[in-house]
This record gives sequence, C-alpha cells and structure tokens, in this order.
Amino acid sequence: MKRQKRDKLSRAHSKGYQAGITGRSKDNCPFQASGARSEWLGGWREAIGDRHTGLISR
Repeated sequence: MKRQKRDKLSRAHSKGYQAGITGRSKDNCPFQASGARSEWLGGWREAIGDRHTGLISR
C-alpha cells in the first residue's frame, strides 16, 4: 500500500514553522505561489510566537 503524502500546503506550514524555530528570517521563504507562501509565513509566525512565549527553548 502506498503512503499518502501530506498536501503541499500542510508541508509548507510545517517548513515555515521549522524555519521560525531555528531563527531564520521570513525573507527566506522558498515558495512563490501565494497559497503555499501564505501557509509558510503562517507557520513561521506561529513558531516566532511560540519562541517569544517560551514554549520553545533555543
């Protein structure tokens, strides 16, 4: 049985979150399509918020 891949928007959000956790700039977004870019930035913002509230240790 084949494993289903997560959809592209979900992956974009996850990648953005990982970028935010590691402290990368939002200017480093690798996506050009508006939907994927929006999801990546949403994940990035979520990670930055988590870092500022102390949920994530550096």
